[in-house]
Amino acid sequence: MKTINCLLLTAALISLVNCSSATRTTTENVNANLQKNSNTTATAAPTSAAENQADNLAPDALVKDLYNRHDAEKSPFFQTEDRALVDKYFDKALADLIWKDAIVSKGEVGALDSDPLYNAQDTEIKNFSVGQPQVTGDKAEVAASFENFKKKETITFMLVKQNGDWKIFDINYGGGDTLLGIFKQNAEAMSNTKK
Repeated sequence: MKTINCLLLTAALISLVNCSSATRTTTENVNANLQKNSNTTATAAPTSAAENQADNLAPDALVKDLYNRHDAEKSPFFQTEDRALVDKYFDKALADLIWKDAIVSKGEVGALDSDPLYNAQDTEIKNFSVGQPQVTGDKAEVAASFENFKKKETITFMLVKQNGDWKIFDINYGGGDTLLGIFKQNAEAMSNTKK
C-alpha cells in the first residue's frame, strides 16, 4: 500500500512539474508574441527613446498607439523630457508647437487648457473606438469616437506620410475647432497682450 501511495505521489509530482514547465513555456511564448506584434497592433507603449522612433505604423495604429500611451500617463503632451516622443506622432510643424507650449508653460496651463485627445478638461470615457483610416495618397484621416460623460464625441486625426511614416498634422474637434487653430488663437492672444 505504501508503494502504491509513493508511486501515486511521484506521478503527481512529475505531472505538476510538467504542468509548471508547460505554463512557463506558454507564458514565454505569449509574451514573445505580444512583443513581436506590439508594433502592428499598437498595444504596448514604447519605453525608451530608441523605441520612440517611427515604427511605420498604419494611420489608425499610430492613433491607437497615441491613445494607449496617453491613457498610460506617458503622453507626448505637456512633458518636456522627450522631444523624440512628440516627433514620433506629429509632423514637425505641430510637434514644434506642442513642444514649445510645454516648455513655455512650465507646468502651468498653456495654449492647451484641456486634454487634446478627448477635447475636454474632465473625462469619463466609455465606448472608445478608432475607425479605419481614409487614405488619399499621402494623406489620411482617422476618426476616434467615444462617449464622455454620456455625450458622444468624434475627433478626426489628419495625417500626412513623411519619409515613409505617418504623422499627425492636425486634430479636428468639429465645429471649426482644430488643434492648430487652438495654437493660432493662443499666439494671436499673446501678441495682442504684448501691444
